[in-house]
Amino acid sequence: MNATRAAALARLAEFTPRAGRDYARLRNHDLGRGHNPHVSGLSPYLRHRLIAETEVLEAVLGRHSAEAAGKFVQEVFWRTYWKGWLELRPAVWADYRAGVSRALDRLQAEDGLRARWSDACAGETRIDGFDDWARELVETGYLHNHARMWFASIWIFTLQLPWQLGADFFLRHLLDGDPASNTLGWRWVAGLQTRGKTYLARPDNIHKYSGGRFRPTGLATGAAPIDGPPHPARSAPPQAPAWSPAVPSGLLLHEDDLSPGHLFQTGLAPVSQIRLQATARRSPLAVAAPVGDFAADALDDAASRWRGRSGGDGGRHDGTAPVVDWARANGLEQVVTSYAPTGPTAECLDALETALESAGIRLVQVPQQYDLRAWPHATHGFFRFKERIPELIAAMGLKPAGRV
Repeated sequence: MNATRAAALARLAEFTPRAGRDYARLRNHDLGRGHNPHVSGLSPYLRHRLIAETEVLEAVLGRHSAEAAGKFVQEVFWRTYWKGWLELRPAVWADYRAGVSRALDRLQAEDGLRARWSDACAGETRIDGFDDWARELVETGYLHNHARMWFASIWIFTLQLPWQLGADFFLRHLLDGDPASNTLGWRWVAGLQTRGKTYLARPDNIHKYSGGRFRPTGLATGAAPIDGPPHPARSAPPQAPAWSPAVPSGLLLHEDDLSPGHLFQTGLAPVSQIRLQATARRSPLAVAAPVGDFAADALDDAASRWRGRSGGDGGRHDGTAPVVDWARANGLEQVVTSYAPTGPTAECLDALETALESAGIRLVQVPQQYDLRAWPHATHGFFRFKERIPELIAAMGLKPAGRV
């Protein structure tokens, strides 16, 4: 998969005609790698914002009515909802990170657990379907959403493995590995997200929606919710910062948002541009090379597309020290970047902000209007958030097509 905006736009154009009733009817069917044209395949591009949610919604609603495209539109907003939910409760991400560390410590002390984990990651459990999905994930960097749910359920309730290690396995291998969607999706399967509600993978369901490819035996017949702390209190959503593009500024691109056009619309004229890559920080373990390569290529593609308006090229780096050196060398008073939602990139930017402050340089994170409108509504479950979708679409100035 090419990590370019051109590839994202081509995929969007190819999928848009099928984003209406065809998607609603077929979206839950996983027919195997290379055989799922009824799903969009846009998630790796959206995860890095090589293409923005607003662009996807504009294309789809320009072709289909709101009714016909309702299921696909909801899927786009599910990603937005997860990001907003975690942004209002960043302690859940910190708790997940701590849970991964505890689970990795257990692997060192518990031989049986380590063997089950190793077999699951290698696709050597002898569970029909599960092993195929494990290998598909490692080899392609992708899994159909329904397969992700089946996989997570078997991991937690049949193999009795810590959910955090499963979420970590996904985050290390998924090209679209998103801190919010991934963490909260695994929590939902485990019964932590919607308290007491779990997802149980059933052989008949797998057989039906895998096109008859799999019917595993020996799966757990019950799914007792995992015990965990209650949801933390909500924090305030991010706000647009007060800043001026008139002072000597540099542009920082990061892998969580490679649609920086909104920054240039403010009048930003960077002296120079630099790229910060935080992919390796997604896990304490080694992140799969294709995941890092995709993010690196996406960063370089964005830099190339905006080079004519972003000054000199400061290169791509995976640490904060080179960014500080670059800012000093270019005489910058501020470094401007798109806001990074809760996750590894945000952690990296927090460290960068402290380092830049020591050098008398300000870090300015500017949220997208799309996020500023949507995230404050991620206060409860998705179905309450869903009620806001029509007004969020209207705020973008989108007018769905007629009945298609």
